[in-house]
Amino acid sequence: MTEIDAKIDALVPSWLTLPDIAERLDVEVTRVRQFVKEGLLIAVRRGENRVLMVPADFIGEGRITKGLTGTLTLLRDDGFSDEEMLEWLFTADDSLPGNPAQALRENRGTEVKRRAQALAV
Repeated sequence: MTEIDAKIDALVPSWLTLPDIAERLDVEVTRVRQFVKEGLLIAVRRGENRVLMVPADFIGEGRITKGLTGTLTLLRDDGFSDEEMLEWLFTADDSLPGNPAQALRENRGTEVKRRAQALAV
C-alpha cells in the first residue's frame, strides 16, 4: 500500500463497489463504469483484490451526490489526480466546517466549488 493509499483509507469512512452503486442507483454496472469514465465519479482500486471502489459518501438518495460532478471537474481542471481529489474532498476544512464531501452531502455545493476554484489561483 502506498502512502497516499494509506492516507485516503484513513480519510474515507466507507467504500462501495461498482455493483453496490449500480444497485443503489438502480442502473446496470456498465452504466456506473461509464459514470467513472466520464468523470462523474471517482473510483480507485482498494483492498487486497484491488477492486474498483467509490466512497460511499458520493452516493445518496438514489443518485450521485449533488454538486460532486462539478467539483470533480474543477479539481481535475486544476490538475488534481483522482487520489489528490479524494484527499482534498475528505480532509477537514474548518472554514466549511467539516470536509468538502460532507458539505456536498449537506447541499452546500456552492461553498465547496468556491474553495475548489480558489485552488487554481
